[in-house]
Amino acid sequence: MGRSVAIMGTGQTQHGKRFDVSYPELVKEAVQRALADAGLSPEDIDGVVAGTMPSMMEGVALNHLYLADAMQVVGKPLLKTETCGSTGMSVAHTAFYWVASGMADVVLAVGYEKMYEGDSQATMTTVADPWIQRSFVAGAPGIFAMQSNMWIDRYHIPEDRLREAAAVISQRNHDDAFDNPFAHIKVRVSLDEIMNARIITYPIRRWDVCPNSDGACAVIFMSESRAQQMGRPAAWIKGVGYRGDESYLGDSDKVRWNTAIDAAKEVYQQAGIINPRRELDVAEVYNPFTFMEMLLYECFGFCDFGEAYDLVLQGTFSRGGDLPCDPSGGVLCTNPIGATGLIRVAEAAMQVTGKAGTHQIDGARLALAHAMGGVSQFNGLMILGSDR
Repeated sequence: MGRSVAIMGTGQTQHGKRFDVSYPELVKEAVQRALADAGLSPEDIDGVVAGTMPSMMEGVALNHLYLADAMQVVGKPLLKTETCGSTGMSVAHTAFYWVASGMADVVLAVGYEKMYEGDSQATMTTVADPWIQRSFVAGAPGIFAMQSNMWIDRYHIPEDRLREAAAVISQRNHDDAFDNPFAHIKVRVSLDEIMNARIITYPIRRWDVCPNSDGACAVIFMSESRAQQMGRPAAWIKGVGYRGDESYLGDSDKVRWNTAIDAAKEVYQQAGIINPRRELDVAEVYNPFTFMEMLLYECFGFCDFGEAYDLVLQGTFSRGGDLPCDPSGGVLCTNPIGATGLIRVAEAAMQVTGKAGTHQIDGARLALAHAMGGVSQFNGLMILGSDR
């Protein structure tokens, strides 16, 4: 893995409908907060990695150049990394490798999206190939509904129990969002309302779906020598894993999802983790849909295949359970796509450094962060720890 790398600062905007600021002002908000959190100035940054999903979704090509002033990095190396929904994790991995390789000591990673100034569903509905997939993909809900139905059929999951588990996940995330000052959607909704909400694309209902959000996130990656000079708690990167498969949905198994399974195996091997459900203290799983959260529990080895719904109903993944997941409210409540994966990294870093405030998991020392993207083809993970 090269040199040891730490996260020394994180910054998020208030996420939501941010008509009060321009795009550059939104990005600057996150960058300034990350610099303040790390106790650094722009002059301390060696280079920047930035990304969005994809830049044309806001109608601005090469927007990393448009936003260079806002990131306060004019005249410094600036890389663009874009992998759709997993962009934020790809940005984090790029920053990590830049520091681990010895090419830089301090790298700023920034993810951002102004979704209310674009048309995300038009982008995601037309991004698929026009000859085979586009006519039935129906945007992100269509893709993940197909994946969810394959999972239900494969493991003969009782749909009434699964519907109940999905409602528990939705209510849990929406309740947890109230403890996150940056979260977008903050509503109290009953289990009955969630279970009987209108169907978007079966089995996904209204409260199983993530929002569109405006927002940005910035994270500062630092070499071991520089981090030790800072004399403050750091989130040390214990492992990274990333995999991708075919863009045609029918060309790979999306239930025993090899990109998720293999990326998890890689990150666990690097971090020395054998039993993730017992050894991890908290996980920020990329959960734009409730059903996908459960499928990913299984792919990540938190439980066996076909068991996630039952463990959800037992409270295994809630606060106070074996492995609290998404105490920030997750993607289900906040989704500025280019920043969403990086927010998972920032939240994990905040947990292991004790900076998560009212959604802090007591004693958290080892955290998992995850993002998925592409045309349901990429999975990236990062494990952060309190100790080097």
